[in-house]
Amino acid sequence: MSSLPLAATAAVAIALYSTMPTSAAEEVGEAVLIKTDVTGANGPLTVKAPVYRDERIRTSNSGLGQFVFRDGTKLAVGWGSSVVIDKFVFDDSKSVKKLTIKAVKGTFRWISGNSKSSAYEIVTPAGTIGVRGTVFDFFVGANGTTAVVLLSGSAQFCGSNGCRQLKRRCDCVIATRSGGVTDPKRVNRGMLGTLGSMRALPFLSGNQQLSGGFQSSTGCGLSMASLREMDQNKSVSQPAAPNPDRPDVPNKPDTPEKPGKPDKPGKPDNPGKPDKPGKPDKPGKPGKPDKPGKPDKPGKPDKPGKPDKPGKPDKPGKPDKPGKPDKPDKGHHGHGGHHGDNGKGNGHHDGSPPGGGNAGNDGY
Repeated sequence: MSSLPLAATAAVAIALYSTMPTSAAEEVGEAVLIKTDVTGANGPLTVKAPVYRDERIRTSNSGLGQFVFRDGTKLAVGWGSSVVIDKFVFDDSKSVKKLTIKAVKGTFRWISGNSKSSAYEIVTPAGTIGVRGTVFDFFVGANGTTAVVLLSGSAQFCGSNGCRQLKRRCDCVIATRSGGVTDPKRVNRGMLGTLGSMRALPFLSGNQQLSGGFQSSTGCGLSMASLREMDQNKSVSQPAAPNPDRPDVPNKPDTPEKPGKPDKPGKPDNPGKPDKPGKPDKPGKPGKPDKPGKPDKPGKPDKPGKPDKPGKPDKPGKPDKPGKPDKPDKGHHGHGGHHGDNGKGNGHHDGSPPGGGNAGNDGY
């Protein structure tokens, strides 16, 4: 036999061997839901198709596969994903000692089965997810950036800067190959921008629908416009290029508009209801009476003035010296003296006594 037929036979044998699972590639689970294109080692997968250890599962840009492993663990593989069932070591018929998967890229949901939490491990380009009896979604970008969102139980993510614990529903961590893992905080739509893809975490945003026991009771507030609406917006902003193979079809002439029906006369306005009389103002509260002013303090009594010093008594004037008596006229002594005492003059005398003669003249 020539060497050519031998070489051809060897090539055929190698090709057949590579397309068949080896004896070490044990059956570890099966597909329970397949949408559009999901492929395994032997080509497209269908519902109830077996899944083998070391098998790589891929989905198209619209594909979705839901798988159940022999210990009851569930794994949903969303669009544009690639994952390898790396290790699967049985403990007994209902549990495993070790189940490890390598998530290369894409979006996933994990629901733990009947095995111990320490048996599960998920390896990503940015770190390792430790499972603690858990339900969570995780996303691996094309550059290896990884996000984990906790939905139930607890989980741990270990990156280049250590490990972070996820303990509250909707807690999220993001990790990169060189930057390590962030501290947990509640997931929000802004994180989709951080991940560089609006298609990340589609099971939470509602852009891909899971069925059966793969669904979750919460979307963690990531509900958003469907991709169909996003595509419609793109088609409006970017019109399709003309096809040179097909001639342009002339536009149909616009159909003339039918005249509109005349407007119905409006109903007369109803007279407005009269305004309700306003409530009378409440009488104001009487003011508090003014407090009586404090009585003025009595002024201090004036100090009594010092009594005037009694004036010195006038010195008694010196008594007038009695005038010298007139010398009586000779021959009329008795008669003239009598008339002088009465203050009357009879004019029979040429002279009058001091003071008496003038008084008699004033009387007349």
